[in-house]
Amino acid sequence: MLVVTIVLLCLSALMSGSEAALFSLTHREKQQMEESGDSRDHAILAQLANVDRLLATILIANNLVNICVVITSSRFLDMIMLTESLTIEFIIKSVVVTFLLLLFGEILPKVFSQSRPYNFSRMVIYPIKVVSAIVYPISYILVRTGGKISRMASRNAEISMEELADAVDMTAGSSKEEKKMLSGIVNFVNTEVEQIMRPRIDIVALDIKTPYEQVKQLIIEAGYSRIPVYDEDLDNIKGALYVKDLLPHIHCGDEFGWQQLIRKIYFVPEHKKIDDLLHDFQENKIHIAIVVDEYGATQGLVSLEDILEEVVGEISDESDVEESFYERLNANTYLFDGKTHIIDFERVIDLGEDIFEDVQGRAETLAGLMLELRRDLVKKGDTVEAHGMRFTAEKMDGRRVDKIKVVISKELYEE
Repeated sequence: MLVVTIVLLCLSALMSGSEAALFSLTHREKQQMEESGDSRDHAILAQLANVDRLLATILIANNLVNICVVITSSRFLDMIMLTESLTIEFIIKSVVVTFLLLLFGEILPKVFSQSRPYNFSRMVIYPIKVVSAIVYPISYILVRTGGKISRMASRNAEISMEELADAVDMTAGSSKEEKKMLSGIVNFVNTEVEQIMRPRIDIVALDIKTPYEQVKQLIIEAGYSRIPVYDEDLDNIKGALYVKDLLPHIHCGDEFGWQQLIRKIYFVPEHKKIDDLLHDFQENKIHIAIVVDEYGATQGLVSLEDILEEVVGEISDESDVEESFYERLNANTYLFDGKTHIIDFERVIDLGEDIFEDVQGRAETLAGLMLELRRDLVKKGDTVEAHGMRFTAEKMDGRRVDKIKVVISKELYEE
């Protein structure tokens, strides 16, 4: 029985040493094995190609051997022990078996194998291959089961966007600007292009038939570096004109065919997520895109700057004219542009976000909110109320609501 125990301890040492040696191989040693013609080196690499299975094989074999060590060593101690006390017998067996397994089955072989992992791996690789074949059914089941449990745990560990947003709101010690940036990052993946685009009515574009002198004049007035070009109407966008392409031809007259400089323009659906659009912009090295609906009609224009502003806030170029989209008339009365986004409006009045979520429908702007609330076209002087606020159409531009007066109930500020 003693001989059997010693043999089993040697096998336990072999398994423990194999684990330490195989998983201690350096990247350089693996490269040398790839270039080597030795079959043992190739066998080592083959085993390391499936790390989960290799680890399962070693652990299964090691545990089986250790169980056998406990059984045989216990039988051997029964033969030589003279005590009749079960308690003393149990303590002696536990101490002796634990000492043997830790010292000869774990510590010594791992210390030895880690000092020379390459040589030890070459020595044990063929026995490991044999063991791997023997315990394959068990290791296969364990690896598959472990993989499923791991995937389930990772899914359960995922934090929802709502929880992350709540965590940002509860962040202590952060400035208002920092919280706003963190909130922008959290909401980035859920924001759609239509929420940040410049609407069709505000697009500055060139008719493809425009004389060159007028083109130059419009570029000066607009101040943009890239301008969409259309044929007859905005639903027929032909491309984009880059101002830098005109620089070599700046002194030419109307005889110059500027249309030859038109570049292709990128089209995106209105419900595309802006994180996907940012990836497209980076991949294709572009800065603007035309937003279209399901019928291919032009809905607006979105730029790289619009996307970045969702995280870092408003970006002002040196050519930008400082314009405010609202005017505060008194303590609780404002005059807003009709095209003001509801999100920006909520930030200005500072009464919380998503307060109009239950009534805004698909509206993105204050003018759209009035349309949703009225369920009809808005005319000058029309008034609607929601959540303690009164909205009045102060100025119209055709059928477009240009200016909206907002009167906020004093009770809202007192809450």
